[in-house]
Amino acid sequence: MSEFVLVPGTWLGSSAWDEVAVHLRAAGHGAHPLTLSGLAERRAEPTGQQAHVRDIVEEIERLDLRDVVLVGHGYAGIPVGQAAGRIGDRLARVVFVDASLPADGQSFLTGWALMTLGGSNNGSWHPLQPADFAHQGLTDEHIARIVAGSTPHPGTTLTEPAVLTRPLDMLPTTYIQCLLDHLTLPPRVVELLKSDRWELFEMFTGHWPMYSEPRELAAILLQSASRG
Repeated sequence: MSEFVLVPGTWLGSSAWDEVAVHLRAAGHGAHPLTLSGLAERRAEPTGQQAHVRDIVEEIERLDLRDVVLVGHGYAGIPVGQAAGRIGDRLARVVFVDASLPADGQSFLTGWALMTLGGSNNGSWHPLQPADFAHQGLTDEHIARIVAGSTPHPGTTLTEPAVLTRPLDMLPTTYIQCLLDHLTLPPRVVELLKSDRWELFEMFTGHWPMYSEPRELAAILLQSASRG
């Protein structure tokens, strides 16, 4: 039995994974959606990128999980990629879902020269509006759920540098590309896929497959877990 730790990306809490978790549990596995500090029901908690890494590591240790498939969507690829190197032999596989990847000493916003943050918590990235979800394979109901579940994303998590304790190309990894979001892979992902520890899956949907295609996403996660 695998233990799936499911980490949502910017703006979202653990409820983003509700439908995917149902399919994973129905297949006999553990599913543990995690809300990161500073977001959703944990919005009032102090946070930062390294706090998010600790959130993940501490949850795995608190639950004493083994055979962990650590899944990060979007921004969450950055703390997930760091946490994967810190949980030792508890890790079975990492899955990046249309995700950003950590680079040692660099932040999520490295290279985003025009990105501006406002609000509290050292600035925040305000949630998207319904029109921003066009052409992503989402229904009006999906969009309404995403918008209702979104909170401003704390700026400290976007500006702190990553600290890698294990190179990403050494991790057993699945990368899921969502083709309605981007038809081409980031150059760094292309380079990492040269590692015999990395594999690629494609989904013909947008950036939020946990809403648009939860059954297909769960099937890919299960297939990835079977590779060990």
